[in-house]
Amino acid sequence: MDTSKADQGRSAASKLLAVLAAFEAGPDPLMLVEIAERGGLALSTAHRLVAELVSWGALDRRPDGRYQVGMRIWELGQHAARELTEVAHPYLQDLFELTRRNVHLCIREGTDALYLERFYGSRRVPMVARVGGRLPLHPTAVGKALLAYEERWFRDAYLAGTLERRTAFTITEPGRLDRELRQVRERGYAVTMEEIRLGSCSVAVPVRAQDGSVVAAIGIVLASQESPEIRKLLPALRGTAARVEDALHRSGPVQPRPPR
Repeated sequence: MDTSKADQGRSAASKLLAVLAAFEAGPDPLMLVEIAERGGLALSTAHRLVAELVSWGALDRRPDGRYQVGMRIWELGQHAARELTEVAHPYLQDLFELTRRNVHLCIREGTDALYLERFYGSRRVPMVARVGGRLPLHPTAVGKALLAYEERWFRDAYLAGTLERRTAFTITEPGRLDRELRQVRERGYAVTMEEIRLGSCSVAVPVRAQDGSVVAAIGIVLASQESPEIRKLLPALRGTAARVEDALHRSGPVQPRPPR
């Protein structure tokens, strides 16, 4: 890339956002040159913007010269989907204590499942998602529970895109995935078997707003050898979703997220 002309014609805001977006790929700290390359910025521009963000608290500079997301960004992020997470938190805690299985709450963000809350214990179950992390919709149970209830045009657009194969068991054939999403709508829950990572399976149910639209999904992750337990866990999972829905309805309407 010709970085001498990389940021010409871009607004100051777009350049600043490009610096922050450089950290979206993962939690690893970045060198200044990596931030510039990922953001499509000249090194001098990245240097100036990073310095301003460090001063404000959005980024932290480590002793090794690398940069990481600062606590001020984390503090701001706590306001995102705050109503949903605050309402759901005690019921997810109850579900975890009842099942002693890994429990999480997700919403759809673009074509990904965004993880808002997670409870997990000492069981050795492979986990690939963290709070604030994203995974594709199609290989995760929570993602399928969200995707299945989207409008037809969105499902069609998703199926027409690139369906990433995370394991040999990931369903990437559009027709087969479409049939599975239809089954999810018919039975009211989604299941995956080693589609996102070998050694784990998952089950999830949707959470509905007062108008009937699906605003979130609650899932449980188990070790693959525990898959026969999925049906036994469904009543608790469905009951938790119903309690969250009831609490959401009492607290007022949840604004649906626009398709992206």
